[in-house]
Amino acid sequence: PASMSENEKYLDLQNSTKDKNMTLASYLDLQHAPTRETLIADIVKQGIPSKVYPELQPLFKILEIDFQPLKLCSLVNNMLAEVEKLYPDLSPYAADVRQVAVLRLMRQLAQVYDKISISKVVSLIPYIEPLDLELLIIEPAKTLDLQLRIDHATQTFIFGSTIQYQREETASGPTVQQMPSEMFRNQLVLLFRALNKSVDLISPTMKVQAKDALRHDSISVYMKSAKRDQMNMIKRKEMIEHRKEYYENLNTEKERAELQEREKTRREAEKAETKRRDEEEKRRTEERSAREEKHKDKLLKMEKVKKLMEQLGEKPFEGLTEEELLGMEEEELLARGIEYMSKEKDDLKHKMKQVEKRLDYYTRAQRLVEIPLMKEEWEKSQEDDKIWWEEKEATRIEMAIKKREHDISTRKRLLRMKDDKDEFVSSILSQKEMQHQEEVNRFEEELLRVREERKDAKKMEILKQLTEKRRKEELAKEAEDKKKQKEEELRKFKEEKMKIDEEARETQMKQEARMRAVEEKMAQKDRERSDRGGGGDRWDRGGDRDRGGDRGGDRGGDRGGDRD
Repeated sequence: PASMSENEKYLDLQNSTKDKNMTLASYLDLQHAPTRETLIADIVKQGIPSKVYPELQPLFKILEIDFQPLKLCSLVNNMLAEVEKLYPDLSPYAADVRQVAVLRLMRQLAQVYDKISISKVVSLIPYIEPLDLELLIIEPAKTLDLQLRIDHATQTFIFGSTIQYQREETASGPTVQQMPSEMFRNQLVLLFRALNKSVDLISPTMKVQAKDALRHDSISVYMKSAKRDQMNMIKRKEMIEHRKEYYENLNTEKERAELQEREKTRREAEKAETKRRDEEEKRRTEERSAREEKHKDKLLKMEKVKKLMEQLGEKPFEGLTEEELLGMEEEELLARGIEYMSKEKDDLKHKMKQVEKRLDYYTRAQRLVEIPLMKEEWEKSQEDDKIWWEEKEATRIEMAIKKREHDISTRKRLLRMKDDKDEFVSSILSQKEMQHQEEVNRFEEELLRVREERKDAKKMEILKQLTEKRRKEELAKEAEDKKKQKEEELRKFKEEKMKIDEEARETQMKQEARMRAVEEKMAQKDRERSDRGGGGDRWDRGGDRDRGGDRGGDRGGDRGGDRD
């Protein structure tokens, strides 16, 4: 079942659980709330168990497929301990998985034992204490997810439940056999079905008679109150129309007043906005003029700096920002450029001397060592090339001789087959010519047959069109007759309805006349009684009449509220 909050647990709000299940089904776009079996089937169908971490893959098989209550919790605990070491981010889920393993262990033990000692169960679970075990199974036992009781006198768990406290549910996890209480319940269900079927066979008309009697009673009850209900519906409709018109007028007046208020607020806002825009435009114009003046001065100075940079280069001014360049005078910039150029010239001379000396030493050493080695390498390559060419040439000549001998032997062998080849080719050509002639004759026959079939099909199509046209004319005539019949029935129905409405209005007028006559008689009696009685008594009776009037008003108000 769906999880419940603490308040729901204490108040035992089962409807809240149903609402949660329906909400979950709507979120998942399902017609019914998902069950554990459907979710597991989808997980297996999508192949999710094979996509998890390799260390966690056996967990599904242990909890959902294998039946091994004596080793279940030990296997799960060892696996989770290893997973917590390798994947610390999964540690928060380990405690919940261990609790699920405990509940699965209790379900499997219930299929094997009638009762078992608490100490034996604790020995099968290496990570739980007896008190924690009892606290864990209390809630599932309360909701009948686990069919067990705790006997503290003998310190044992007793599996199974009485028939009246069981609920219909499907087994979760591996199942070996049913519990005795479940077998007893299934026998009672089978007995009920058999008895119900026997009653249907003995008296098959009983249900039909009961339905007919119920239908007759329903019709009689409806006919007794049909006119009264119709009048109440007419009055209710008129009252609803009056109220609707009243509220529409009220909303219209309210909307008109709100519209006028919004229009007034809008005009005031437009005036304030226009004033603010004028002030903003003035301020922006002044700021723009100041920025333009400042920009012009900056452009003039940057133009001078660019001219100096074109003459002296950009390197003397590297590392200086634009503000620093604008803050320096022209003489300072010129002096900085000249100083950099003289320093660059001295560095270049020094580098050229170093490169010249290094190149001279390298070239001399290269010529002294390289010349004898190059001569030796050239002579050796000449000898190697000569040997390689002689080997390749001998191989080529040998392969050419072998190829020539093979070609001669192949030609002699094929010459012996020439006569047979010519005879085979001529037979093939004559056979193909005969097949071609047969195909031509068959095509001409098929062409004649198709032409005849097309002529017959054309005739049938013309006949079909004539038949369809005649059928449509008949259908149109029948539709016109049905339309006239429906119009006549509608006219009669409207006349009957108008007659019923007229009778209802006459009945209402008669009832109102009778009510006015009764009220006049009661008023006359009250006046006569007041004339005969004393002053104090008149005040008392008058107070009673006031109270009676209040009670009548209350009853009238109640009836009016009921009609609404």
